Amino acid sequence: RRHLLQAAGAGLLGLSLPKVLQAESERAFPRGRAKSVIFMMLFGGPSQLETFDLKPDAPDTIRGPFRPIACRTPGLRICEHLPRLANVSDKFCVVRTMTHSYNDHSGAGHYLQTGKRWHIPIGGGFSATPRDWPSLGSVVECLSQRLGLSRDLPSYAVVPNRLGKLEDAGQYIRPGEYAGWLGRAFNPFTTSIEKRSRTDNPYWRNCTEEELNFQIEGLVPPRELQLDRIGQRQSLLDQFEAQRRQILARNQTEHDRFQRRALELVTSEKTRRALDIRQEPNHLRDRYGRHLFGQATLLARRLVESGCRFVTVHYEAVDGYSWDSHLNSNDVRDHLLPTFDQALGTLLADLDERGLLDETLVVALGEMGRTPQANATWGRGHWSTLFPAVLAGGGIRRGTVYGTSDKDAAFPIDRPVSPEDLAATIYHALGIDPHLRLNDAQGRPTPIVEDGRALVELFG
Repeated sequence: RRHLLQAAGAGLLGLSLPKVLQAESERAFPRGRAKSVIFMMLFGGPSQLETFDLKPDAPDTIRGPFRPIACRTPGLRICEHLPRLANVSDKFCVVRTMTHSYNDHSGAGHYLQTGKRWHIPIGGGFSATPRDWPSLGSVVECLSQRLGLSRDLPSYAVVPNRLGKLEDAGQYIRPGEYAGWLGRAFNPFTTSIEKRSRTDNPYWRNCTEEELNFQIEGLVPPRELQLDRIGQRQSLLDQFEAQRRQILARNQTEHDRFQRRALELVTSEKTRRALDIRQEPNHLRDRYGRHLFGQATLLARRLVESGCRFVTVHYEAVDGYSWDSHLNSNDVRDHLLPTFDQALGTLLADLDERGLLDETLVVALGEMGRTPQANATWGRGHWSTLFPAVLAGGGIRRGTVYGTSDKDAAFPIDRPVSPEDLAATIYHALGIDPHLRLNDAQGRPTPIVEDGRALVELFG
């Protein structure tokens, strides 16, 4: 009981918007083509040369061990281990020229999920802090709460785990997915799945039904605390809060709102139904893949279908490497590419079949790419100056390629895209003005994106 009440009252910082900004935010969502976003974060950094920017004519030490295969998009070379995505490439756009200069995982992960460079220097730390820039999802959650939207479902969720939860080394709370200076009231509601052992990677192996019991981390009541008893606790808490409100008079804090929001989610039947992927037919679950990444992707579709506006799906580096393939490309070939191909390829087809792709923006990328020059065992180091992103739905032009890389997939030749540009583009798709300002912890109006340009040419 104590854990539930702590989770329901874990606000940190107050937030107040001037009336003019409130009026501006009320015009945010109706203008957008996309109603929701599924943001797939392939943490560790997939290689551009082993995914969407193969260079078969490059020297032996660069081109990689995998062959390109034909797809439905003219001029696009896709890895042979992405056959499902090759078959649905007419549904998405490949941006070949994502680029930045932050070669550190935590800093780059923060950059890609917020559109802002991390304030901690490279090598200076790994975990999130209250000074971090708010994630795109946290801004969406903030605006949704201000407008009273999705009261019985989170507007921002992270599945299947918070980034860093399953890593063996350090147990970092990786930055990027949190609300930072906006305040903890706008942090994501995060599901939690455990792994079996230090060497286990549930993201790419088949999982049991017991393992796939997605729950919101920090908001799971003890078994003996049933819904009717939660209601009784809320009533007692309301009595206490009524006394406190008399003392505070007109000063209602963000702590109060977060407390009520947490209790609403715990008792929400809509949230419980959305998290229960067992309601999906077995044949569809098989299409997504019974591995954790596939089932988390299916869960993301269920959440946006139920009204959630921003869902981040992490593909975690639980063994310390995974997509961060310094040593060799065996895991990339045998596990990572096949499961990514299965999950994303099925998601795009599933959304399209349901008539949801036009109103759901799907973004899939890592926080960096890999070095063009490989080592003797086909491992590659960090390389942030060029890497790809896949964008689909939400008005994105289908079957297109944006930007050109050089002959070694090392640098953009034209149309470079920064994390600020990507953030502005996502906000634009949702109908949120990228120049919108929100108050920081000191009450200073701060733009949600600085120096970013929405890539309006990507939209049809």
